[in-house]
Amino acid sequence: MQFKPSASIRQNYNEIADLCRSTGEPVYLTKNGEGDLVVMDIEAFARREKMLKLREELLAVEEGRLAGRAGTKPEELDSYLESIIDEVELEM
Repeated sequence: MQFKPSASIRQNYNEIADLCRSTGEPVYLTKNGEGDLVVMDIEAFARREKMLKLREELLAVEEGRLAGRAGTKPEELDSYLESIIDEVELEM
């Protein structure tokens, strides 16, 4: 986790962009010593969004299972999860 003063985004944009890309982690910008903004590489952001979407889908399935709704056969789920893993690996 990196912290930088907000003024550094104006003065050192390329340095911050390179830091985001090289680490894959967000950079936290502060203003007057307080957290203000978070900057991150677009690819890292896209991966994070996909993971959040997958977690939401898995949570919905689990909630349905607990509520007694019919689910997916294990073979179908394995195939679905493998396709998602393959998709994420291709993007990395």
